[in-house]
Amino acid sequence: MAEDLFMRRSISGLVSLAIITASVTAGETTVVDFEDCAGTTCEGWSGPSGPGGATLVDPVGGNPGRNLHTVFSNFFVGFRNSSNPEFVRDFSTLENFTLSVDLKAESISFAGTDVTRPWLVEIRDHDDPPPGYAWVSVWYLFSWVGESDWTTWSVEVEDPAAVELPEGWGGTGAEDPRTFEPSLPKDRSFADVLAGADSIVFTTGQPGFVFGLTDFDLRIDNVTITTNPATACPADLNGDGLVDASDMGAMLALWGDAENAADLNDDGAVDAQDLGLLLVGWGPCS
Repeated sequence: MAEDLFMRRSISGLVSLAIITASVTAGETTVVDFEDCAGTTCEGWSGPSGPGGATLVDPVGGNPGRNLHTVFSNFFVGFRNSSNPEFVRDFSTLENFTLSVDLKAESISFAGTDVTRPWLVEIRDHDDPPPGYAWVSVWYLFSWVGESDWTTWSVEVEDPAAVELPEGWGGTGAEDPRTFEPSLPKDRSFADVLAGADSIVFTTGQPGFVFGLTDFDLRIDNVTITTNPATACPADLNGDGLVDASDMGAMLALWGDAENAADLNDDGAVDAQDLGLLLVGWGPCS
């Protein structure tokens, strides 16, 4: 009876520690809502300009209030940022990050007929592109959009250090010689592009697609990035700045489970290899 009580208390303690490991440190969030801006740009964000039309910070019609509004005729349009360090940075140093934007399509038409166009985010690296290319990029298609009210589109990058393209992502800088579909060059990985990111674009120009001259009337608002910096001490499962018996208990409580903070080597299971990594990191986090 006493032994059973001891075991139940021990298990309860381990479960409590497991709950600690399940908590996630709140990320840092930056939102550009255009409320303090006027003219053609805001905190690095701008849209197309030239003979096809114009982009301005509109004081009304946003979600709510001010917004970046473009009325433009072109094959595609995009809203770009190449100067704001919150949005243009070495993403590969982060644990994860999420990008989002609110979009209202007042109208999208071709030859007077309402149409849909792709809506995506593209992260570009202009350094050392292959011959014939202005940049290498990775991109994520949210959806095809037509005339519509305010909608929030977002994507989370769970592992910015990934070598392969995550599900749903595409690349540019090369193309398949048989299908001519765009792809990343063989010497560039997903992480490489994120590490060298010097421009980010929300755009209707999907790589590999060609459209005729289209009339766009689009608004964007609440451009947001949420980042979680990579921990310097991954074995510190309870976040107290020390790798000790509490962290070992938390790991044992999650033994065998997959896809949690105790899987230190990311092999899909919490096992002896992870315990070994925890012991290597034993002591104060440096």
